[in-house]
Amino acid sequence: MAEKVRVGVLISGRGSNFVALEEWNRRGDRAYEIALVASNDPDARGLMAAKIFGLRIWAKSHKGMERAAFDMLMDAELRRHNVQVLALAGYMRLLSPEFIRAWEGRILNIHPSLLPAYKGLDTHRRAIEAGESFAGCSVHVVTEELDDGPVLAQAKLRIRPNETPEILAQRVLKEEHRIYPEALDTFCRTLRGEAQPTISSDLKK
Repeated sequence: MAEKVRVGVLISGRGSNFVALEEWNRRGDRAYEIALVASNDPDARGLMAAKIFGLRIWAKSHKGMERAAFDMLMDAELRRHNVQVLALAGYMRLLSPEFIRAWEGRILNIHPSLLPAYKGLDTHRRAIEAGESFAGCSVHVVTEELDDGPVLAQAKLRIRPNETPEILAQRVLKEEHRIYPEALDTFCRTLRGEAQPTISSDLKK
């Protein structure tokens, strides 16, 4: 049996996508295992979930530090745990170009829009105000350009009449929890030579 790909998950808050990754991992024979959960906020709620799961954690505040210096510390810790792939799960701090280049092609992110549309923040309000018919989420490979890089998977939702950004966000989050684990597993299987990455898109009402 091929060895599991060691994944480092980066979080800044409640870590609901991290929890989805770990719970899905425990329900079957997956290609990845979470080797470390790292955060730039020692009080991030997701760290408690990581402790309950029995996972290794690393947390340090980035405040007062240059971006590249903080990322260098995090990079050293990830490598100390032999991490091979990174999964951003609500990590709310931009990564330095040096860090991204060091992990080029091995960082995944989940973004709450149908990329390449609505990069950045406040995606649901922007989509509703623009009169879009659909919203959704995308798993993509991280590059130095914000919310750019190849899209590995998407889930598409029809925006309902009079829907608020808050309600839409809740609906999209459920889809994030569904597609991110599968996309990460497929990506890791590709690294092991077992599968080719595919772009998927589901339409949900």
